[in-house]
Amino acid sequence: MKSSVIKRPIMINGRTRSISLEHEFRDCLLKIAAERKETLSSLVSGINANRKDANLSSAVRVFIVEFYKDRSTRREFQQREIPIQ
Repeated sequence: MKSSVIKRPIMINGRTRSISLEHEFRDCLLKIAAERKETLSSLVSGINANRKDANLSSAVRVFIVEFYKDRSTRREFQQREIPIQ
């Protein structure tokens, strides 16, 4: 069975690095970059700069999960009715 994880090159701070991502994570990353109006390299450079001890591929996956989790939380908060006193 062929792995769904694909090693992909990306330029970070002028150097080519490789990240291993599933197709679905790559799609999400591209959508987030487009939504934020930044390049994929810029987005991943920011993730790289802020990562703790995890490898870059794991840091990217965690960033994506946190991005959508935060969005879901904001939508949930906006949908709550606030009683008028």
